[in-house]
Amino acid sequence: MQHSKALAAAVCLALAGSIGVAMPAMATTTAGDHAQQAAQLPNIHYTRFTLPNGLTVIVSPDHKAPVVAVAVWYHVGAAREPAGKTGYAHLFEHLMFEGSAHHKGNYFKPFQKVGATGMNGTTNSDRTNYFETVPTTALDMALWMESDRMGWLLQGLTQASVDQQRGVVQNEKRQDENQPYGLVQENIAAHAYPANHPYHHTTIGSMKDLDAASLDDFRHWFKSYYGPNNATLVLVGDITVAQAKAKALKYFGNIPAGPAVAPLKPWTAARTTSTKGVMHSDVPQTRIYREWNTPADGTHADNLLSLAADVLGGSRSSRLYQRLVYQDKLADNVSVSDRSGKLGSQFVLVVTPKKGADLAKINRAVSDVWAKFLKDGPTAAELERAKTGFRASFVRRLERVGGFSGKAMILGRSETFHGSPDAWRKALADMLAATPTQVRDAARQWLSRGDYTLTVLPVAKGEKPETANQAMANGLGPASGKPVPAKAVSHDWKTVASTVDRSKGVPAVTRFPSLTFPKLQHATLDNGIKVTLAERSDVPLVEMSLQFAGGFASDPDHQPGRANFTMSMLDEGTKDLDSVQISDRTQLLGAQISAGCGLDSCQATLNSLTDKLDPSLALFADIVEHPAFRGADVQRLRGQWIAGIAQEKARPVTLALRTLPNLLYGKGHPYAMPFTGSGTVASIQSLKTTDMRDFMRDYVRPDNVRILVAGDISMDALVKKLNHAFGDWKAPATAVPTRAIAKVAKPAQPRVFLMDRPGSLQSTIFAGVVAPSTKAPNDLAIGLMNGAFGGSFNSRLNLDLREAKHWAYGAHSFLPSALGQRPFMLYASVQTDKTAPSIQSALADAKAITSTQPITDAELAKVKANQVHALPGEFQTNGAVLGELRGMALYQRPDNYVTTLKQRIDAVPLTKVQAAADAIIQPRHFTWVIVGDLARVGASIRALNLGQVTVLDADGQPVKDTAKAAK
Repeated sequence: MQHSKALAAAVCLALAGSIGVAMPAMATTTAGDHAQQAAQLPNIHYTRFTLPNGLTVIVSPDHKAPVVAVAVWYHVGAAREPAGKTGYAHLFEHLMFEGSAHHKGNYFKPFQKVGATGMNGTTNSDRTNYFETVPTTALDMALWMESDRMGWLLQGLTQASVDQQRGVVQNEKRQDENQPYGLVQENIAAHAYPANHPYHHTTIGSMKDLDAASLDDFRHWFKSYYGPNNATLVLVGDITVAQAKAKALKYFGNIPAGPAVAPLKPWTAARTTSTKGVMHSDVPQTRIYREWNTPADGTHADNLLSLAADVLGGSRSSRLYQRLVYQDKLADNVSVSDRSGKLGSQFVLVVTPKKGADLAKINRAVSDVWAKFLKDGPTAAELERAKTGFRASFVRRLERVGGFSGKAMILGRSETFHGSPDAWRKALADMLAATPTQVRDAARQWLSRGDYTLTVLPVAKGEKPETANQAMANGLGPASGKPVPAKAVSHDWKTVASTVDRSKGVPAVTRFPSLTFPKLQHATLDNGIKVTLAERSDVPLVEMSLQFAGGFASDPDHQPGRANFTMSMLDEGTKDLDSVQISDRTQLLGAQISAGCGLDSCQATLNSLTDKLDPSLALFADIVEHPAFRGADVQRLRGQWIAGIAQEKARPVTLALRTLPNLLYGKGHPYAMPFTGSGTVASIQSLKTTDMRDFMRDYVRPDNVRILVAGDISMDALVKKLNHAFGDWKAPATAVPTRAIAKVAKPAQPRVFLMDRPGSLQSTIFAGVVAPSTKAPNDLAIGLMNGAFGGSFNSRLNLDLREAKHWAYGAHSFLPSALGQRPFMLYASVQTDKTAPSIQSALADAKAITSTQPITDAELAKVKANQVHALPGEFQTNGAVLGELRGMALYQRPDNYVTTLKQRIDAVPLTKVQAAADAIIQPRHFTWVIVGDLARVGASIRALNLGQVTVLDADGQPVKDTAKAAK
């Protein structure tokens, strides 16, 4: 992946919304006959054509927003890599974001100016794709950029860019492997497939091969696979077919075709014997993986096995979850998935045992469930739920034109894998027509033998965890049976003269569409609950949120995590339904229900198919108003929750996010708790049913809630349904508690807190300081400041540590929203040997922005343009609109907050943005939390003399500083 702000997004989402143990996401509808379900198949209307040079073009008009999703799929992935050149496909994906012949420098810059959203690139074994969603008026710019790198990348490719992106990718690899279970996929790939199979290695490749990659290697790769005749261009959004034909020919028509590429033939590599492996790793608890090689994506068998996976381990109602988690109480979690690939698929079972559980008993239980399934297959009800779940998931994907999961992704994948844009629909129809007998027979054929079982064990004290090389050791050797290579089919492809003068550079974008945001409607229920609706009829879905004031800040000092744990208990049982019945009904209705908390509020959320809203609301209201808090359910969730805390402590980023808040805010402050929302082991162990009922009485009540809705319903119909569901909900006689959020002072001197993680492949660096509330009058100026410093790809921090020095996969700053003082944090995970230099660089960037290198007019203009021009593409989904409604309700923003954002952002002067930087980015008040191998980095960090150094354990408690004592 070329660019990811996953950490910042995850933290901001966590503090604004649901965190913790999620409720089931798989959605299904009521049972019905197959003919009826087939008639309800979702659809994407498209036109497909081929340019004279062989480029396949797919266009799907969708005029609900003035944006167009642009995606280019190249029919090449890691499966094409020859021996000794692993990781080349992915590294080349990174190189495609460097300069081309007519555009020098970073590929993201023109897109940032026009407010592109959902922009990225990804690689897997079978394909490489690039995508962005741009305002309609910026489509010519986007097509110019995509075509320039397709046709003229080599003229801009240099050894310097290869060296730079090699470093970035290697830090991406270190970052992935630095997580618990980070080496599992390499181990499974090596043992699942013979050495001569294209899937024998993972996409990221090996360090040795990445080190050996040369400029000539990538020139050859580009010439071999990146011709238009081996690519698909997908355009979805505010565009007509005629426009698409003209623009595709204009920008891509004069690019010569590359050599014909012979297709790789499917190769399941089914195994007849079962094998086992053991890996010792730095993990908080044991985990068991079992993998079977199964037929390729889209085959009848693969479609049937997807259904089998859902029945066996796709939800809380699944057979293995029921057996291992509920009945035998041996596991914290179980999942089964069918991971489909173009050449073959992997059917994977993952069991996370409870600490100290008997692994032999677990394996016997799994074998028992497996044998019964192979004997009898799924029941009709199980299969119907699974079918409807897949159909409902596709309906939800149709909300978005682009990004990682929208319509452009669906069409591009179908064409690349199967040569037909509607292959996804044919596969879904195949699944809906499946019978229990067919699913059983497919499981018997492919899941009765030949699995590879990998048991990952915590490394013994004093021992070192296995390395990537050890994870791949003793994999399967070469095997016979590899398909005879297919022959490339030659075509008489031709170019078409173009009127584009590329010497003029990137086309300027001077006009931008206006934002379209639903007009907000307001009403009051019979019992006084306020309702806000953003009506949208694009997709037959309704999404609503019950937002309660409170959140983490309502937790007693001795019980952090109480609010979040209690909200996560809501779907564990009502007075009349147990958790399994709730799960079954949720699936049968095609609904999604979740609950959780942020810093200042809690919410329960329902996503419903429009035609199932009445029964979905009835279930939703029962869950919110009548939680049972049965002792057995509390104990089960408590065990899972405590296991989750152990997982957080094993991951560098979440370990830091558990630790930093208490240091920033001080003991007793409402925000001085883990930002993950999970609390502490002691607090969760101490929670009693009475504590949860007290929370419900105090906060989950009709006089402390706003109902926020976005979707396919009128206000009159909504009020009627809500009155029926919630109209008799009465508030208790007691008042809603309040808790003051005190203002805290910044520390007088910088402080440094080190956390030891022996053997860590990277050091994770956080620096934090308190900043003004989200309700501050200069909130927009603060956001613009953050965008310039570290809040975007082209920000100073990321361009320094990732692009210029390539010591990190990414470096960011972010400000999660809060009613009180919010934390301003900068973050980077850097290679271990560059820990101290990275800290110095980040510190220098922080000092410079308030002294020698203040924010410039050009930087501010760039950030403003990005924020303003991105607005038309930000609200494609009900979820995005609902998220904005939550913020408007929580921070008391007016109805025109979104529609006036452009003019208000444009009006913010540089002086106010710089003033925000001066007031917030103050290194003399920074609190640093650095997680890494202190034996390797501790001395160099101390030598920086940043401030007083304290070593903390995983619970944030000071421990003896052995390095200091040694002096």
